Amino acid sequence: MGLYRYVRNPMYLGFFAGWAGLWVIFGRASVAAIAWACVVLAAVGLFVAQYEQPTLRRKFGADYEEYCRNVRAWIPRKRPWVR
Repeated sequence: MGLYRYVRNPMYLGFFAGWAGLWVIFGRASVAAIAWACVVLAAVGLFVAQYEQPTLRRKFGADYEEYCRNVRAWIPRKRPWVR
């Protein structure tokens, strides 16, 4: 399961953390860029909540429910979840 043992959305989380890091390093975080990032973040959050999670619940049922109970969507766990 790799990173998915720590957080349910590692790809989205890594992408946004990477962009935030680049802004810090290169000092190019304008108000417009931060506002745009907030809009994109909200859109991704809505996509995950409204489409991705319900689709996974239908496809994997009780297994996905158990996974959701044990692994948070956006804040990584300190220790990996072991089923």
